Amino acid sequence: MNDDLTRLGDDPLAAAIRAYRPADSCEEADLDRITRLVRTADDPWDRTSPLHVTGSALIVHPPSSRILLRWHQRQQAWLQVGGHGDAGEHDPLAVALREGEEETGLADLRPWPTPELRHVAIVSVPAGKGEPAHEHADLRYVLATSAPDAIVAENDQAPLRWLSAADAVLETTEANLRETLTRVQRLLDESPPAPG
Repeated sequence: MNDDLTRLGDDPLAAAIRAYRPADSCEEADLDRITRLVRTADDPWDRTSPLHVTGSALIVHPPSSRILLRWHQRQQAWLQVGGHGDAGEHDPLAVALREGEEETGLADLRPWPTPELRHVAIVSVPAGKGEPAHEHADLRYVLATSAPDAIVAENDQAPLRWLSAADAVLETTEANLRETLTRVQRLLDESPPAPG
């Protein structure tokens, strides 16, 4: 079904989905729904739609193998950074980078170890902030920082915590995020050790 997106040309969202290969049948089902959304919606990023695209990321500090989680008041959970595209944004990686900087204060974020999409998941979001319950078609990346101590929480309702991958898995209640964390842990395990 990903081949059906060729008519969208070099649109970054369509390109990311076309290039992505799901890891299991659950992810394949989510990717099929996201592909249909991108093919048929006038604006797959439109947050008034019951299902819309979001871009998110797990931020890592490779030398220490730590992962940054952010408290999300609405979901009452420790999650990755990310969110909705702003008007005119169509690149899920750019959305993840912007949201990552806004939510953590980290100005040096970069895709790590490469800019490829790492996980797709459709996530239920409860009603709140004047919005009905809806779903995010979340496209997830991994971003790295060289300045982990430079984090600044966006506000006092959104604290940030650096954790080992194992501790991050224990802190989250979301099965889909546990899967993302498992994938990131593999990447961290494969990265070269820190010098010295």
